[in-house]
Amino acid sequence: MRSARRRPSLIGTAARTAVIAGTATAVSGNVSRNQQQAAQQQAAAKQAQVDAAVQDALAQQAPAQPPPMTVPPTGDLVAQLQQLADLRTAGILSDAEFEAAKAKLLNG
Repeated sequence: MRSARRRPSLIGTAARTAVIAGTATAVSGNVSRNQQQAAQQQAAAKQAQVDAAVQDALAQQAPAQPPPMTVPPTGDLVAQLQQLADLRTAGILSDAEFEAAKAKLLNG
């Protein structure tokens, strides 16, 4: 008598195929997720380097000094006071600077 070899059933073949496909999908998903995490970490590291470089550049810059306050001598006190008021309105002089310059004009 011959030994009979059993062929796998159609359901068994389908089940094996499903397991293999599922395993491949899971492995592929893990690889993709790991690659995505590595790319995000690299992007975050590059952004941190750029941020540090910007902070260094800003720290090295000297703070902008406002131009020295000068009032041209016109001899007319009212005109000089009006000019100071215009500078304060334009935002060039702070209130404290305006008061100091006004006091200097009135006392000097």
